[in-house]
Amino acid sequence: MAEIALSAQLPPSLHRNAGGRYAAVRAHLEADAAFEDQIEHFYPQGSMAIDATISNRGTDDEYDLDIVSQLGGRFRQMGPLAILLELERALKDYPVRKVVRQSRCVTLYYADRMHLDITPGLRAYGTLDRESYITHAKGPIASTDDRFVDMNGFGFAEWYCGRTPLEYRMAKAFHDHWLNLEASSLRADAEVDEVPDQCEFVVKNTATLALQLVKRFRNIRYADYDGRVPPSVMLSYYAGMAAKPDSTLSEMVIRLANWIIGDIEHASRHGQKLHVANPICEDDVFTDRWPETIRQQDEFAVYLNELVAGLEAAKRGNQSADQLMDWLRNRFGDRVVTKAADRMADEIGAGVQSADQRYTRKGGLLLPTAGIVAATASPSVVKARPHCFYGYRF
Repeated sequence: MAEIALSAQLPPSLHRNAGGRYAAVRAHLEADAAFEDQIEHFYPQGSMAIDATISNRGTDDEYDLDIVSQLGGRFRQMGPLAILLELERALKDYPVRKVVRQSRCVTLYYADRMHLDITPGLRAYGTLDRESYITHAKGPIASTDDRFVDMNGFGFAEWYCGRTPLEYRMAKAFHDHWLNLEASSLRADAEVDEVPDQCEFVVKNTATLALQLVKRFRNIRYADYDGRVPPSVMLSYYAGMAAKPDSTLSEMVIRLANWIIGDIEHASRHGQKLHVANPICEDDVFTDRWPETIRQQDEFAVYLNELVAGLEAAKRGNQSADQLMDWLRNRFGDRVVTKAADRMADEIGAGVQSADQRYTRKGGLLLPTAGIVAATASPSVVKARPHCFYGYRF
């Protein structure tokens, strides 16, 4: 499962691109007369801010990254739609595949399938650092539904990081494993808040790794769904609440899923929709657009219960290797799971060839990938059967 999460993460090459593009967009905006000296802060939010970016819904090679552009005094005289239109105008000729104005941001679509969402906001003075009012307007003309929405993504990222401290064993294991795949570094412009150095540690704790897996599970489960889906920021909140340092990865995924299930069931019993707010800004409601109905949240709880049941069955050893692989592919995506399996098979094969593999006293085979396996689970044992190693099956 650790390898599955690794396979779904933003690759080092695209992370480097994100750092460069992040700074380039700010420079482009500041060169525009309307935005000159009007960008007070330009910083990552959401998954990008907590180092939990994974591939987009229903895909294996698309990534959404989120930036907040905190704007200055000139924009305080403008309505939500006017601000979005001004941002769209300033970016309309930006050298990307497509520029699209959304209801709360302007999205840049790059040729390599990366999406960069730039959300304009106005500082809410007298509040915690960087609490802002972001724009909400569908357009193309102003309407009574247009509004400013309270948001503090910066404060939430700090809250999340405080709840999910660095777990050194995992950090080192992923760092070493990442370097074996691709050694890289990122240099951020001094004028731009640093993007978390994902190339160095990839994942800093079990809670974030479990969060990535639950997000991936959601993406696959809702791949063909046209409506809104459980928001990533809500899942991040629950990962922060459920965090328990030095848990095994499977325990953490189950713990996270059960925490969400419990809150959904409690809300549904009282005939209410799930309400989750930013813990440091109560007016920043993470569930303001999902769930739309009680039925929607109950459906997600059913999916999570099925995930928990499957993981617990796997932990009990109730599935053959082939059955387990099929189950994983159906929950996390065929391509990602196959990529993870191939990588592990290659490492196990290398260990066999170099006679690095070790056996338990009961005859179990200890995986030679001592890094992330040891860092995310109890000592991993594969039941050994005579003459049954075929390279790509385990």
